[in-house]
Amino acid sequence: MLKLTGWLLLLSLLQGLSVPAWAHKASDGFLYLSLQEPGQPSLRVDLALRDLALVVPLDGNGNGRLTGAELRLAQPAIARYLSARVMVANGQGDCRLANRQQGISRHSDGNYAALVYHLDCPGDGAPLSLRYKALFEQDALHRGLLQVQQSDRQWLAVIGPDTQAVSLTVDGAGTVNTFVSFLGEGVVHLLVGLDHLLFLLVLVIPVSLSRSGTFRSRIWGLTGVVTAFTLAHSITLALAALKWVSLPIDWVETVIALSITIAAINIRWPILGPKTWKLAFAFGLIHGFGFASVLAELTSGTSQQVVALAGFNLGVELGQLLVLLAVFPLLYLAARYTWYRRALVPAMVVSVCGISLFWMVQRLPVL
Repeated sequence: MLKLTGWLLLLSLLQGLSVPAWAHKASDGFLYLSLQEPGQPSLRVDLALRDLALVVPLDGNGNGRLTGAELRLAQPAIARYLSARVMVANGQGDCRLANRQQGISRHSDGNYAALVYHLDCPGDGAPLSLRYKALFEQDALHRGLLQVQQSDRQWLAVIGPDTQAVSLTVDGAGTVNTFVSFLGEGVVHLLVGLDHLLFLLVLVIPVSLSRSGTFRSRIWGLTGVVTAFTLAHSITLALAALKWVSLPIDWVETVIALSITIAAINIRWPILGPKTWKLAFAFGLIHGFGFASVLAELTSGTSQQVVALAGFNLGVELGQLLVLLAVFPLLYLAARYTWYRRALVPAMVVSVCGISLFWMVQRLPVL
């Protein structure tokens, strides 16, 4: 009876985590600040419609479908919301944000409201700082991804709840700052990406189930799996972020969900063979395109693209290492007991298959 209860609790927990908010990438806002023309600074802000719906009444008739007419009616409310949460200033005070254009932009994960502002700064001085605090109260994992275009260079920054202000001076836009910002973003991206975490789990379980070898030998086996996954997704992350290879993100997300199902089934019925590192490498290539879905859109054409890419990729690896350090010792200890092999592992396989199949159907572009 106790084992059955444990099964049901685990199934309920994992199914509860399978909501769409956990199935896709973290919430991001895109900010494009142009300082190329002296005296004519401009700022474009893109926020996902699904995120704006949390703070602005977009669906006027409440039927769950957003029309062009409803979006046009909501434009003043969207502009007011952003004007109170995006501030640019110079040494003499805050710049006035004059809304010049409003429309829709398309990013990898859907439609965004796009607003373009002309910045009217006191004394016609150049902007020196930017503050961004949209959606942090609704989602602590939300990030503002900033791209700054200056006359002689372009640079990047990540804005979070703890770093809402960004310096626009040369000293504040160094390579080290960009690297650190995207290092943290890579860690967050891995830790909040439940699909990537579930894939890691189903790669690690077979290593814990090995009936031969010491803890040290199993660590070596785990190292092989992790190295294969890391190498694979690093390759495609770079290819996608540099825009050398481009795949439809909807299909990438669908195949990522399918990869989790296949890897989970392979635990009980190793139709693809017992060498998990091969699965890790093959499907890691697809996961790399998923990791790059945001990075490619923001970093394209910037002088710090390689720095941001290196920081983001290292952050993903750091997040992955933190997860494995927390999970694998527990699985190794649990593997000594019969209930782990006969009850918990089958329960995890069934739960992971159910979640990933749900995601796969949800993400299919044809539906």
